[in-house]
Amino acid sequence: MAGDVAQGTITTNGQPESIGQTKRPIEILEEVTIRFAGDSGDGMQLTGTQFTNTTALVGNDLSTLPDYPAEIRAPIGTLYGVSGFQIHFSSKEIHTPGDHPDVLVAMNPAALKVNLQQVKKGGVIIVNSDSFDEKNLKLAHYAVNPLEDDTLSGYTVYKFPLTKLTLDAVRDLKMSSRDAVRSKNMVALGLVYWLYNRPMEPTLEWLKAKFGKDELVYEANLRALKAGYYLGETAELFSARYEVKPAKFSPGKYRNIMGNEATALGFVAASVKAELPIFLGSYPITPASDILHELSKYKSYGVKTFQAEDEIAGICTAIGAAFTGSIGLTTTSGPGLALKAEAIGLAVMTELPLIIVDVQRGGPSTGLPTKTEQADLMQALYGRNGECPVPVIAAKSPGDCFYAAFEAVHTALKYMTPVILLTDGYIANGAEPWLIPDAAKLPKIGHKTILKAPDEGFQPYARDEDNARPWAIPGTKGFEHRIGGLEKQHITGNVNYEPQNHDFMVRLRNQKVQGIAKDIQPTEVIGAKSGKILLLGWGGTYGAITTAAEQLASKGVASAHLRWINPLPPDLAEIMKNYEKIVIPELNLGQLRRIIRSEFLIDAIGINKVEGLPFTTSEIIGKVEEILATMK
Repeated sequence: MAGDVAQGTITTNGQPESIGQTKRPIEILEEVTIRFAGDSGDGMQLTGTQFTNTTALVGNDLSTLPDYPAEIRAPIGTLYGVSGFQIHFSSKEIHTPGDHPDVLVAMNPAALKVNLQQVKKGGVIIVNSDSFDEKNLKLAHYAVNPLEDDTLSGYTVYKFPLTKLTLDAVRDLKMSSRDAVRSKNMVALGLVYWLYNRPMEPTLEWLKAKFGKDELVYEANLRALKAGYYLGETAELFSARYEVKPAKFSPGKYRNIMGNEATALGFVAASVKAELPIFLGSYPITPASDILHELSKYKSYGVKTFQAEDEIAGICTAIGAAFTGSIGLTTTSGPGLALKAEAIGLAVMTELPLIIVDVQRGGPSTGLPTKTEQADLMQALYGRNGECPVPVIAAKSPGDCFYAAFEAVHTALKYMTPVILLTDGYIANGAEPWLIPDAAKLPKIGHKTILKAPDEGFQPYARDEDNARPWAIPGTKGFEHRIGGLEKQHITGNVNYEPQNHDFMVRLRNQKVQGIAKDIQPTEVIGAKSGKILLLGWGGTYGAITTAAEQLASKGVASAHLRWINPLPPDLAEIMKNYEKIVIPELNLGQLRRIIRSEFLIDAIGINKVEGLPFTTSEIIGKVEEILATMK
């Protein structure tokens, strides 16, 4: 069942005394999914990120799924303190971080127990055998050591004393054992680099840049990485090494990008193309905080970031910035969006360009702050008092966050309206190769700013062909006008309580939002243009839905993905008529399904889960096949 450890001989400088000249055959694989898992202090996110960056440089297509524990400082060794990082890499185009890992690297018993059921039968499990002591086994609720019974039957198991190997590698360095074992994740990384024929050089360069000023820490991590790499040769357990050839990409320059990074870059690009400054007023909240961190790096592009004392202050400062002629941004997650609701209404009433980013997470309340969900759709559409329409756009992948952010700014400026941009924890923290766009080819973004008052007098609520009001910079002579949350009179903008005016303005604001539909690109259908089932999705479910539709194409299944939820694409009704059934997978209890049913009177079928995890392709395929069986 389990392989025995071949104890590679390591000298005190981390180099093997005798690597040997063993040449393992290299087997070519099309794709591999690896999950690194351990305690939240074991550095699994760093390990996964380094493997991801190296894999991107090698040229594979890839998709990642970081999985953070919800507890900030969960007790060491406990099940709810497990941190994981999954990467799916391939020599062909892929859309998901993989269903079930081919390889699990488990740094302790808790990591093994939490993740074991996800590993493919016959898959590889690499464990840090040093951590399988009585204390850690008890914390993971193992009555018997799973390395010594039949728990792991059906898997190929490699047991390595990673902690001991780390201590041996740094034995002559003047550092405590506690500090030394922090490098054991580098041993695991080096071993997997060797197994999958990945170069160490990118990580060596990163270690130098990260820890170069702390010679002791740098040397410890360097030795640990090399010790793990050479362990693959000295431990004569592996019959082969593996290689995944580079994927074929469209020509251009690529980089590895995470969703929150792409969102920030999309805003910066929009700022440049609109020739307007950005102001972000935000309160840190998981998993949206990285957008604030990223944007703070772009001061040279005129970006101003403000960390507010709470969610309400964050959005109110962004509204103030929008009033004065900046692109106003605020970022949050579901609980923060609820707190911002009244201020969003103020932005609707004042008709100012504002972008609210909601990086969705598990709820309600604090819920699952580090896990993904799509349950804020109804809140984004309706979670405000009064008739308060707001355009809602959703990104579908990490790289797509750039284009969704860019389009959100374009819409807010063109129509003088707040816009809600929905992403989620899965795509915000996930990564993929991203073709860097040619900045010169990004479209210019126009806006409604007027700098000179007209001779006949300024009318703050006059309308253009887009039903947008003018954007006047305050403090300029001739532009004096009322601002605030009370209802405005058509054209003049004066406070007005007349019933007919209120009815007119409510309908006008809604008409303006619905008018955005004329800018929506035709909906792309992947697969046959008619058939048995159309898989309809939105947001971060794109990868799993698309892959499922591709694999079920021969059975009459196609897919379409919505970028805009409010307004809905004008061609959606005609598309849906071409399929016998509309099936909507969502990480909620059926929010888009309710919208489709009410708007189009179509009895859409839902595939729903709220586990804090994204869909796997196999989950969707299994449910669709059940539906297909009832249609025969």
